[in-house]
Amino acid sequence: MLRGRPRRGREAHPATGDDPAGEADPLDAAQERRVRAVLALGGVPQADLPDGVQQVRLRLLERAASGREAPRDVSAWAAVVASNLAMDWHRAKRRQERLGERLAALRQPAEHPSGEDSSVLSVAVAQGLDELPDAQRQVVVLRFYADLPVRSIAEQLGVPEGTVKSRLHTAVRALRARLHEDEVV
Repeated sequence: MLRGRPRRGREAHPATGDDPAGEADPLDAAQERRVRAVLALGGVPQADLPDGVQQVRLRLLERAASGREAPRDVSAWAAVVASNLAMDWHRAKRRQERLGERLAALRQPAEHPSGEDSSVLSVAVAQGLDELPDAQRQVVVLRFYADLPVRSIAEQLGVPEGTVKSRLHTAVRALRARLHEDEVV
């Protein structure tokens, strides 16, 4: 069974003394913060972060319930699952955008107001991340935002270390070109 501590703020079940779900929380506070960060940096909106964290918890509990061995590094495993969830969110978002574009083409095009003024660099990096292919965005987020080593990323994704390094190199080069193109740096 996975080891974990009950989260603060949850009340113990009066009859059993267990937490309300009957299981100890498989993610500690630091792991939860890391999962939230990976989801947010992967482009998941703030409003959807709690659902994403719950999805990671659920997958960890399902893994234990199916009798599979606990991940060797729960924190790294959770970060990769969060990254995969962020990729899934982007795919769904793109499908919705394409549908919206098709619907808009049937109507007269409407002008969209420009976004709020914010840090130019942050916006440019976020846009650059959004434009990267899913596999490249995933390794960038896991390496630079979740701070996972290349070896751990390779193990968790089931690809060779060289593939992770290649994806990182290509993604960083594309981001750098994007920032120079936009004259941000």
